[in-house]
Amino acid sequence: MTKKFSFFSKDIVCVMLATFFYQFSIQAVNPLMNGYARNLGINRPFAGIIVGIMSLTSMVLRPFAGNLTDRISKYRLALIGGSLCAISDFGYFFSFDASWLLFFRLINGLGFVLCTVCLATWMAYLVPRQHLGAAMGYYGLLNALAMAIAPALAISIYQLLGYKFIISLAALSAVAMVVVIQLIDNHAKPAVNLKDQHFKIIQRDALPVAMIFSLLSIPYFVTQADIVMYVQERHLNITVSLFFLCYSLVLIVIRLLLKNYFDTISFGLWFAICIMATIGYIILLTIMQNNFEMILAAGLMAVGFGVMVSVSQSTALLLAPMAEQGLANATYYLGSDIGMSIGPIIGGILPTILPLKFFYPVMLLVVPLTATIYLVNRRKLNAAVQYN
Repeated sequence: MTKKFSFFSKDIVCVMLATFFYQFSIQAVNPLMNGYARNLGINRPFAGIIVGIMSLTSMVLRPFAGNLTDRISKYRLALIGGSLCAISDFGYFFSFDASWLLFFRLINGLGFVLCTVCLATWMAYLVPRQHLGAAMGYYGLLNALAMAIAPALAISIYQLLGYKFIISLAALSAVAMVVVIQLIDNHAKPAVNLKDQHFKIIQRDALPVAMIFSLLSIPYFVTQADIVMYVQERHLNITVSLFFLCYSLVLIVIRLLLKNYFDTISFGLWFAICIMATIGYIILLTIMQNNFEMILAAGLMAVGFGVMVSVSQSTALLLAPMAEQGLANATYYLGSDIGMSIGPIIGGILPTILPLKFFYPVMLLVVPLTATIYLVNRRKLNAAVQYN
């Protein structure tokens, strides 16, 4: 009799805990880095560079991390990545000028990119292909928990206990990640030899998914960067701090409810649902006048963007050969990096060239662009669930 697969084996639970701890260490520091830099006497432009250099570092290094993940054990790479995150957090604590803060921010970017690609690929390695969608749902759930808890905790506590208390908490979380992976028995060593693989920048089969995800992530990252400004400029009586908290809570519920469907429903149906939700939240953000409309927009964003996070990642992995799972993950995350980089730039430029009432309607341009990419690749994308 075939043994029934469980998502609650020790190895899988430890990978999920490691995911939470490293993500917590990143998300607790990120919203405070600008203020911490300014508090050290660093001027505003250079403080912005320090904040953004981590994303730029991770984007540049994605292909290298993907290739490494397919060539050496996931344990070794996660150990390096988690250690670098811990070193950078302790480095922030002892930084007293711009050069040291910038240096440790670069180290943090390297640790972050290794952890993101490696742990997601490790999770995929531990589960059968027919459960890959659910696995990425669980993986995304722990990411969502960290992204909901860490910034809220950091922002609410640093005013009482100071920046360095939060940085210490982040460092301890990174150390906890390193400790947890010591408990994992399956180190996920690659099945291929180093000499059998050539360096690749992207995984070609995963590229259409990454392009779709990149475009759909732009309105999300625009909102993340500019919703406070948008609400202030429109003089809306809205509690904007609730937006991403509601987004995270709805996303957690959605992933728990839908976790068993990610492996059985084709990409096309998920894409249609996410596109309709994306149109819905963009329209609501355009016309919102109260907290109810804002919370509804946050809920639709959880469907339009949050669901696509898990669906895109599992589809990218299913389309790629087993020997290139790390590279497929890197390609998927590269799409996110591009959206994360372009979104705030677009959000900064739009108010200078168009009236504020067009700020969100312009985002609707991603709909026909993503639809075109989907239609060109629909057979391949929809067949992904049949490959597992």
